[in-house]
Amino acid sequence: MDLSFLVIQALNGLSSASSLFIAACGLTLVFGVTRIVNFAHGSLYMIGAYTAATLVPNLLEWSYGPVPFWLGILISALIVGLLGVVMEVLLLRRIYGAPELFQLLATFGVVLVVQDLVVQIFGPQDILGPRAPGLRAPVEILGRRFPSYELVLIAAGPLVLGFVWFILKRTRFGVLVRAATQDREMVAALGVNQALLFTGTLFLGAFLAGLGGALQVPRVAANNGMDLSIIAECFVVTVVGGMGSVPGAFLAALIIGQLQAFGILLFPKITLVVVFLLMAITLAIRPNGLFGRPEHFSGAHAIGIASHAPGRFNAIAVSALLVVLAALPLVADEYFLKVATEILILALFAFSLQLLIGVGGLVSFGHAAFFGLGAYGAALGVKWLGASMEGALPLAPLLAALGAMAVGALVVRLSGIYLAMMTLAAAQILYAVAFQWVEVTGGDNGLVGIWPSTWAAPRSVYYLVTLALTAGTMLLLKRIIDAPFGYALRAMRDSQARAEAIGLEPRTHRWLAFTLAGAAAGLAGGLYAFSRGSVDPTLLGIPTSVDALTMLLLGGIQTITGPIAGAAVLHTLRDQIMPLTAFWRLFLGLSIIGMVLIFPRGLIGTLRYWRQA
Repeated sequence: MDLSFLVIQALNGLSSASSLFIAACGLTLVFGVTRIVNFAHGSLYMIGAYTAATLVPNLLEWSYGPVPFWLGILISALIVGLLGVVMEVLLLRRIYGAPELFQLLATFGVVLVVQDLVVQIFGPQDILGPRAPGLRAPVEILGRRFPSYELVLIAAGPLVLGFVWFILKRTRFGVLVRAATQDREMVAALGVNQALLFTGTLFLGAFLAGLGGALQVPRVAANNGMDLSIIAECFVVTVVGGMGSVPGAFLAALIIGQLQAFGILLFPKITLVVVFLLMAITLAIRPNGLFGRPEHFSGAHAIGIASHAPGRFNAIAVSALLVVLAALPLVADEYFLKVATEILILALFAFSLQLLIGVGGLVSFGHAAFFGLGAYGAALGVKWLGASMEGALPLAPLLAALGAMAVGALVVRLSGIYLAMMTLAAAQILYAVAFQWVEVTGGDNGLVGIWPSTWAAPRSVYYLVTLALTAGTMLLLKRIIDAPFGYALRAMRDSQARAEAIGLEPRTHRWLAFTLAGAAAGLAGGLYAFSRGSVDPTLLGIPTSVDALTMLLLGGIQTITGPIAGAAVLHTLRDQIMPLTAFWRLFLGLSIIGMVLIFPRGLIGTLRYWRQA
């Protein structure tokens, strides 16, 4: 590699870093002030790209030149900023009092809604925007050509950094933003209008997201996959830099840009996970990111769940429910039994996450790692060991438990969003391994032919097997939650300092919780593999983890029937809506948002609250 090639690669890395920082900076500001993990930030980025790709050509037809082009970019960003205000006023402001994870779920509903609206408004085809006037010809650097617009993007990052620095350091609004980032409760106690502060912060964050998307128009076609492709990297930048730290986000974006530019040359097989490897290494060394401050969460602040002893377990009601479910094959057809089997499996998957979040206060964004490991454990037992279902299924919780032990050892010293993002990094790394290790996992084609034994092949029999294993595992987890171990987890969730003062070992208990939850999720994954007949890397992906969170939150945290209700509702919505309309994302997203607004504690949790009120 000659010097000119290295320089060009470094410039490409700087251009990517600058673009990534502009988008991630808004997410950093929003989380720092509101503590909302805004999944819809990527959607705002996408809207900015589509708006600019549509608006800028019209302005150039009216008057060609650099002024209309850059004016169109700015107007697009302002439009997205106003949309951020609309989202805050109509949705987020109504649920600030709800647990913060429900706010995350609401923004995920917004993602689904925007995906369908973008297609309806702008069409299903990608839209390629015009090139920037005066920046069409490349420039020559050390004998090699380099796009001139990329140089503008390189300069845009520091300009945005300076703009944000000026706002934060030289304006009253910036002072309030910095104060809220350090201590939001104290800012409220001083009489600051938090509603207005949050609205202003959402406008600024959305404006930067829209600006980041609009600036991509001359180099990347606007497409309806931009939201999910950018949001994961924005999360990584925000976490690596330190939550709420704008300089940290800038430095993290620079590091990621150079890693992507040169990593593809040196280690082409790790390009899928290079950003997540960076995040994992950074958090292992600096648990609060490069410039982040330690965050001390109480149970209510971190996840909004009150600390209380569970209610009396109603054995009669549960027994009656099990009898009804066991009798289902007598009246249900094959299709209904298939749906019921999947609901049971997903309920166990969600309930395993409940042990971490609802009891231990350990928010996991990567719980799909254990579900996928369990599925692959069972599938590899069939394919590589030639085992029957009876021999392969125990490998599912075993492999998942081993994976959970390894992940738990890394994350138990972290807290809050840092812990959640570390679990996400672990899941993405496992996803990349499953995707690229074709010789063992089958790559993106997966493994097929994973069927139950002959005696369990009838749908009714496999349903009963699934019911027995799912119910038994959930009852075992319920006993663990009600045991002293479960009370210890709740104590550490509510006040780690007090728990340590009475002799509890938080890291040991949390590590065991991860292991138990991972094993239960792995069993669900193994059952899913035999029910479906195949496995593939998507079982380890981010959407699978989001499904687990959605089911748990929709049903209600810390309720024995919550995960079952959440799994049934989510699966039914998808099963009934997807076949009926091409706009299933729109209706599913609106349904999720509606349930969050009406049932801020989840379906079962809210009904219980109404009954006790």
